[in-house]
Amino acid sequence: MEPGAWDNRTAVTEFILLGLTENIRLQPILFAVFLFAFVITVGGNFSILATILVEPKLHTPMYYFLGNLSLLDIGCITVTVPPMLACLLTQQCRVPYAACLSQLFFFHLLAGVDCHLLTAMAYDRYLAICQPLTYSARMSREVQGALVGLCCTISFINALTHTVAVSVLDFCGPNVVNHFYCDLPPLFQLSCSSIHLNGQLLFVGATFMGVVPMILISVSYAHVAAAVLRIRSAEGRKKAFSTCGSHLTVVCIFYGTGFFSYMRLGSVSASDKDKGIGILNTILSPMLNPVIYSLQNPDVQGALRRVLTGKRPPE
Repeated sequence: MEPGAWDNRTAVTEFILLGLTENIRLQPILFAVFLFAFVITVGGNFSILATILVEPKLHTPMYYFLGNLSLLDIGCITVTVPPMLACLLTQQCRVPYAACLSQLFFFHLLAGVDCHLLTAMAYDRYLAICQPLTYSARMSREVQGALVGLCCTISFINALTHTVAVSVLDFCGPNVVNHFYCDLPPLFQLSCSSIHLNGQLLFVGATFMGVVPMILISVSYAHVAAAVLRIRSAEGRKKAFSTCGSHLTVVCIFYGTGFFSYMRLGSVSASDKDKGIGILNTILSPMLNPVIYSLQNPDVQGALRRVLTGKRPPE
């Protein structure tokens, strides 16, 4: 390395996020819309979490995982939306280099746990429907805790790997990020050093965080579908499918937006479209999850009404 080259490795000390729009007239409207979405999302997920905690009927593995999913949704939207609201309020968004990497790490940590937790929930449905006689033993509290711990460990390793890999890139040119939060694809576009290794790591990460969980979820639900179709009564089939419909809807929304976000690294012109996909992934999905799970679940509906009205659960 030539003398002085090390000092010029990372000339960028902060990033400027363009946000959703540069139109000053639209920014107050967007601020109100996303503040409302943030309050609704946090309130809705806390309501689901409180309902699960206070309702004895919901102290089951399925709702244990759902409670963790609500916590993750609160975390995901808190990592991205409050900084974006601050930027809209001040009409400028300068993010220190370290803060950008921190946001990147926590977003991928929480989103990664989300990926694998959805897989654990599919496995739970498989055991409940296909192996009902051994369900209690196979999905004990120890197993539930171990599954959540495994989800967190895998996601932590993935998030840390990507964050460290980005931290060694050279940012010596433009520092304007065409997005509303710090993420891998827009940061790759700004690097003045090779991102070949980062692309490979992203491919490996997408395999373990996206493809493998999707395969496991598909296999679980293939067994579930086969088991449900063997049920003779229409009412029994309807009840079995109803416990899976909400989860499948959430899986489709989460993985659909995730694959769109990270499978088009070579498309620089798609940055503006990526903002829309980012909204779906970071805001709309966490906001819809409480609605999806409560609309199709009479147990959650009844328990939520009792929590909101202050009524005691039936003995």
